[in-house]
Order: sequence, then structure tokens, then C-alpha cells
Amino acid sequence: MAETTEGKSFVFDVLSKRHQRQLSSVRHKSTIQYATRPDLPKLAYRKLKGKSPGVVFLPGFASVMGGQKAEALEEFCKSLGHSYLRFDYSGCGSSEGDMGNYNIGAWKKDVLYVLDELVEGPQILVGSSMGGWLMLLAALARPEKTAALVGISTAADHFVTAFNSLPIETKKEIEEQGFWKFPTKHNEEGFYTLSVDFLKEAENHCILQSPIPVSCPVRLIHGLKDSDVPWHVSMQVAERVLSNDVDVIIRKHGQHRMSAKDDIKLMVYTIDDLIDKLTTLG
Repeated sequence: MAETTEGKSFVFDVLSKRHQRQLSSVRHKSTIQYATRPDLPKLAYRKLKGKSPGVVFLPGFASVMGGQKAEALEEFCKSLGHSYLRFDYSGCGSSEGDMGNYNIGAWKKDVLYVLDELVEGPQILVGSSMGGWLMLLAALARPEKTAALVGISTAADHFVTAFNSLPIETKKEIEEQGFWKFPTKHNEEGFYTLSVDFLKEAENHCILQSPIPVSCPVRLIHGLKDSDVPWHVSMQVAERVLSNDVDVIIRKHGQHRMSAKDDIKLMVYTIDDLIDKLTTLG
């Protein structure tokens, strides 16, 4: 779900001593770029060149690449000299289009475009909320481009599961109206307007009803106090993925955004450990 930008300097507190000597050049942000795609909206992104494996950040629903986790990861990757890319989905942030015209399938295409055209080699995909769902879809579609997955409050199948859990009468009303005011604490209105077409299209991308043939390392971080996406969704993902290298980390006081200082420390430590693991294996 959406998140705002706050101070990012605390990411430096979590870097190990072997990274400290590189910090003097870290604070320069990447510049925004635009990818022009035939018959598709321009995609806004920020990219750091560097070593492999690279890291790609996938924001949540209605979130943008300027969020706290995304910016903290850029600082971290730059300190290590690894490549990093963050971007805005079609219709979101600085990318072209109106968000209401896009859906899970369109945003999956955005992620695949990034993997196919904007980065080189296998990537560690870091997905926040809906980005965790898209991360899994991308890993299924591009296994050769996926080095590892890190899900933060992973919202696999979330909109569909939430809709299906409504009373029958409520679902009928929504279908007659053509839209659902999906409750949220993350904007002023208190809801996101989702069309019935959006929900029906999302059904095509549900993954929790069968095994998920992903074989790369998977790390799933979730807050026990997440009131948006229940923590047991990450447990379901862990059960479904076929990889033998899967860890689920539950933070007792963690909430959905996982943007507290200690939450971001954990995210950075987790990615640092994966980079070490992948580099050693490589």
C-alpha cells in the first residue's frame, strides 16, 4: 500500500564495517529516467549501475519509487557498489497514464519490461505488499532473471481474497455498482476505488491455490500487527513455493508498511545476506 517519504540517513547505521569506507559517495541520488515503450505508457525509473546481482524494488499498490524503503535500498546498494533499479508502475507516480486504467496484468508487464530491457543479469527482486505478488509473478515468468526474492508484507492474491471474503449480498451490490470502495488507512479518502473489471482481471494472476514453481532463495518478512494483509499470507507463500531455501521472518510489532527504523534494518540485513550468499555461490 502507499507509503510516504521520510528521512533515510538511518540506513547507514546498519551497514557493516566492510562497507563503511565506501560511504563518502553514497548520498548522491540517482536521476529519474523514462523508458519509451511502443503502445505502452512511458515508465519512470531511477537506476544505479553496479555489480551483480542487482536489486530491483517493486512498490505496493498506489505507492511510488520515492518511498522510504525504496530510497533506503538505493543508499545501501550504492554503498556496496551493486546495481539497483526502482520505478513507478503505469499510471502511478512519474510514469504516464491514469492509475484507474491499469491492473495487475499491466503492472506485471511493467516488471517484465524492467527485467527484459532495463537491467542486466539475474536480480534480487524486493517486493512490498502488492509488489510481493508481482515479484512472484515475475519470478514465474522470468526465472533466468530472478536471483532471489524478498517479500515485505507480501500481498499475494490480496484483492481477490479480500473480495471473496465479503458477504454474498455485499459482493452482489459491488458487482451491480461496478466498483468497490476498498477500505484503507493509507489515503485521505479512507478507500481505494477498484473496478469490478480490475478484480476480475486480478483473478487471472492468483497463485496461492497451487504449488508455485520458484526455485531461487526466498525471504518473506511480515509484521504480526499488519492490519492490511494478514501475516499468514507469507506463510502460505512459503508453503507453496517449491524452493528449499525459504525463510519467513515475523516481526512481532511490525505493521503493514514495515517502514520503522528496525524494519528497514532487517530488510537491508536480509538483502546483504542474500548478496553474500549469491556471490559465494557464484
